[in-house]
Amino acid sequence: TIMKILFNLFLTSTLIFLFAFKISAEETYKIGAVNAIRVLEKSPQADIARKMIEDEFSPRDKELITEQKSIKDMEDKFKKDRAILSEQENAKLERDIISKKRDLKRKQDEFREDLNYRRNEEMVKIQKQIIQSIQKVAKDNEYDLVLSEGVLYASPKIDMSGLVIDYLKKENQ
Repeated sequence: TIMKILFNLFLTSTLIFLFAFKISAEETYKIGAVNAIRVLEKSPQADIARKMIEDEFSPRDKELITEQKSIKDMEDKFKKDRAILSEQENAKLERDIISKKRDLKRKQDEFREDLNYRRNEEMVKIQKQIIQSIQKVAKDNEYDLVLSEGVLYASPKIDMSGLVIDYLKKENQ
C-alpha cells in the first residue's frame, strides 16, 4: 500500500520530469554563471568603499593604538618602579592601569562594532548594484538563466563574471 503510493508518486514525477525535459530539449537556452565573490572583489565600487571606510576609521584606529602604547608604558613603569613606590602609590597605579585597560577594551569593542556596521552598510549598497548589473548584463547579452550561489561548477564558456566586472567598471567612470 505505502510502497504502491511511493511507486506511483515516483512514476508520476519521473513522467512529469521526462515530459518537461522533452519540451525544453527542443529549445536552446543561454545559461550563464556569475562568481559573486570574484565580482565583489574585482569591482571598483568595492575598492572605493574599502578606501572610504579606511579613511573614515583610520583616525580612531591610530588613537586606540596610541592609548594601547600608553597603557603598555604605564605597565612597564609600574613593573620597574614597584619596589620604590609606597603601597598606596602601587595600588593607585595598578587601579589606574586596570581602569585604562577596561576603557580601552570598551573603545576597541565600539570601534569594531562601528567598523562592522559601516562595512555591512556599504556592502549592502554594492550587492544591490551588483545584482542590478548582473540583470542588466544578462538582458543585454540575452541570457535566459543566470546562476550564482550554489554552483559547484561552471565552465568558462558560461561564466559571465568578467562581463559584469567590465560593466561595473564602466558604471564607475
